[in-house]
Amino acid sequence: MRTLSYTSKAFTTELADFCRGAAVPAEITDAVSGILGDVRARGDEAVAYYAAKFDGAKLRPRDFRVKSSELSAAAKRLPAAQRRALVAAHENIVAFNRRGLPRDWTSTNRQGAVVGEKFDPIRRVGLYVPGGQVPLVSTVLMTVTLARIAGCPEIAVFTPSNASGRIADGLLAALQLLGVEEVYRLGGVQAVGAMAFGTATIPAVDKVFGPGNAYVCEAKRQVFGTVGVDSLPGPSEVMIIADETARADFAAADLLAQAEHGSGREKIYLVATSAKILAAIAAEVEAQLKLITRSEKTQRVLTDGFLAVEVQTLAQAAAIANYVAPEHLELLVKDSAARKLTKAITTAGAIMLGNLTPTALGDFTAGPSHVLPTGRAGRFFSGLRVADFMRRTSIVQYGRASVRRGEPVVAAFAAMEQLDAHGRSVKIRTL
Repeated sequence: MRTLSYTSKAFTTELADFCRGAAVPAEITDAVSGILGDVRARGDEAVAYYAAKFDGAKLRPRDFRVKSSELSAAAKRLPAAQRRALVAAHENIVAFNRRGLPRDWTSTNRQGAVVGEKFDPIRRVGLYVPGGQVPLVSTVLMTVTLARIAGCPEIAVFTPSNASGRIADGLLAALQLLGVEEVYRLGGVQAVGAMAFGTATIPAVDKVFGPGNAYVCEAKRQVFGTVGVDSLPGPSEVMIIADETARADFAAADLLAQAEHGSGREKIYLVATSAKILAAIAAEVEAQLKLITRSEKTQRVLTDGFLAVEVQTLAQAAAIANYVAPEHLELLVKDSAARKLTKAITTAGAIMLGNLTPTALGDFTAGPSHVLPTGRAGRFFSGLRVADFMRRTSIVQYGRASVRRGEPVVAAFAAMEQLDAHGRSVKIRTL
């Protein structure tokens, strides 16, 4: 565990260096660019080639799309307890995200014109669901549910298969539960390319959503502009801020929970108000590491992506959090301190309050989408919400009286900007 002290003269530089470790290296950028270019040029042929190369799946274009019978069969095979879990999580996600559904509105401006906004669902959306290291069944709920609430007419889901072309039953069952009919057994950069550019068998989408590994995240960045993207949710992150009230065993369990994603590019941060707290949690991490099944992959993340910081005050902890902009932030501190930190920290993707709120509850069932910005993108992106599946159009209507009141303002701007035709287009309506 690499440990820094906030009072060190080199702290700012060392923290920046660690965070820069999350930046995408040139080899990933170049590899992604090459694959996207190939998919754009060769379409289905390239998609099939990379599915075989990276996933071992030998698929023909006619095999890309999952049959409805496969969805139904997977749902039937799913154990009852798992189905109940899907339903329970879905209910919370619906209840939470319906509150964020934008509403059309109209009003009048100072000149008497009618102004307003209308919101329409994006026509065709592509949802990426990771399925390589682990099948992220919860991501189906955290993306499709929001698209459904928004009313998107076409929802296409992409998720990688194994070498035999199979997708985990839980994932297919979740898709069936939500009524998704267009599902492709494709993942990785090639899936993002297919969504962005379209192929002979896969219609292009208007916007790409969902988390992924560093390659998928970089692919989304590179296709932005050709299509929209939700944000840049890449390898998982968690930051825990702990004071003397923190349960060391709880904190360690939560650090390991995010590290176990195991791509090697995850980042976990531990910020504590004393060296004693840091040591206690570090000891628990080592002890609990022996208890989890993915310990080897988790250890790699602990070795390369674990940073501990000792602070003297919680205000210093807040400053660190605002710089890092962590995907998940746990506040294992006194209740009064948690309230202050919640106000002070403005860049976290999601904030979990108290010793009894592990990140996993937010990941699976609390209600907010777990598709959250990573790699410091929380400084300018927020977590996924229903409004991201909609586009806003402004509405303006002037009448005879209001256009007369607006004309002098337009005339002044037309003069300042030397655009006389602009001014004349309004003046002509007042004559």
